Amino acid sequence: MIRTIIIFIFLFFFLIVSLPMQLVLFIMHKFNDDKARKASLAIVSWAFNVILFLGGIKRIVIGEDNVPKDEAVLYVSNHRSIFDIVVTYPRVPRRTGYIAKQESMKLPVISFWMVYLDCLFLDRSDIRKGLEMVLTAIDKVKNGISIFIYPEGTRNKTDKPLGEFHKGSFKIAQKSGCPIVPVVVNHTRDCFENHMPWIKKTTVVIEYCEPIRIKELEKEDQKNIDQYVKNIIEQTYIKNENLEI
Repeated sequence: MIRTIIIFIFLFFFLIVSLPMQLVLFIMHKFNDDKARKASLAIVSWAFNVILFLGGIKRIVIGEDNVPKDEAVLYVSNHRSIFDIVVTYPRVPRRTGYIAKQESMKLPVISFWMVYLDCLFLDRSDIRKGLEMVLTAIDKVKNGISIFIYPEGTRNKTDKPLGEFHKGSFKIAQKSGCPIVPVVVNHTRDCFENHMPWIKKTTVVIEYCEPIRIKELEKEDQKNIDQYVKNIIEQTYIKNENLEI
């Protein structure tokens, strides 16, 4: 209970301080967009790390060296908790945008940060806008900005390791030629959802699997890239679920 209260107090003051910070970043954006966005990355990464520290949430990270440092990638991950973003975002080595629901745009203050963090918003009710979002993501990747996506589309609240993957989630890698990095996260539901409304001390496991280059796969695997990546994430999730921590 105390951890939760402290975190909410921190978030309250951070959001207040964010207002003048966002004004500075807005001005920076007019003169140097890249620096403004890198500054946003550093600020939000710091805030997420503070939340993890206050919540007593530790990370065991496996295979981080598998993430290419010299090119943009498409991160593809399982999704079970709102803490998935909190534990993964501070570890991205370069500018990275997350694919979020269109509804996130309605969040005051937070939506501003998301825009400056290269996040993209998916409107599932409009096919044309969805296609436009994919094209924007492809353009970002070609300009050196990684994209992080949850192909299940929403948080998996079942006992199954994974939900179904949406095939369209892989268009970004198919059209841009960037590598796919499967990211597998375990135990994040123990941070919050399993104990709502309280945040609990937890150790989560993050594993970065070897990058996948679609053109190097067999034709059948290229055609069914969604299932190919899902199998890797599912097997890794099951393996790490039994990891002693």
